[in-house]
Amino acid sequence: MAHEVLVDLFKNRPSLGAELLSEALGVALPSYTEARLVSIDLTKIQPTEYRADLVVLLLDGDVPSGVHIVEVQLGVDPRKRYSWPDYSTGVRATSCCPVSLLVVAPDPAVATWCAEPIETGIPGFVLRPPVLGRAAIPVVTDPMEAARRPELAVLSALAHGESDHGAAIAAAVLPAVAGLEQRSR
Repeated sequence: MAHEVLVDLFKNRPSLGAELLSEALGVALPSYTEARLVSIDLTKIQPTEYRADLVVLLLDGDVPSGVHIVEVQLGVDPRKRYSWPDYSTGVRATSCCPVSLLVVAPDPAVATWCAEPIETGIPGFVLRPPVLGRAAIPVVTDPMEAARRPELAVLSALAHGESDHGAAIAAAVLPAVAGLEQRSR
């Protein structure tokens, strides 16, 4: 799976990460009525530059109720043990609202690595990143669901297209994707 393809799925549907955190991984999120993309630039005044793959502001009406960071991880990168806590605390400090992090790691070995607790050195402050691995990605075979959430349907096809469900997923996804193409003209 290409990194940018996965990022684009979440970019095209800003609420997808929050939906998957809640529905697939059981993470409680604050209530919100809108999910809006905001700057991915998490740079601090120091020269070190940090950029998340995607940052989504969750709004309840016009009031920010949370910030959601999506990170797509296709390989093991030990630097993430330092940047993910920094992303989370940095955006929490600037937004003054709860922050959630979703790591999307389709490869099972990478997902296992990503899910390992990150000890920060501060007693009691351990980051346990919620990881959406291949097994947690919903299998979308219902054409109505695929039409309602085509990005989730494409994610399902990428994750499970070669499984026994592949034909049913394709039958649901292809009309939904064709509909997207027609809407963009």
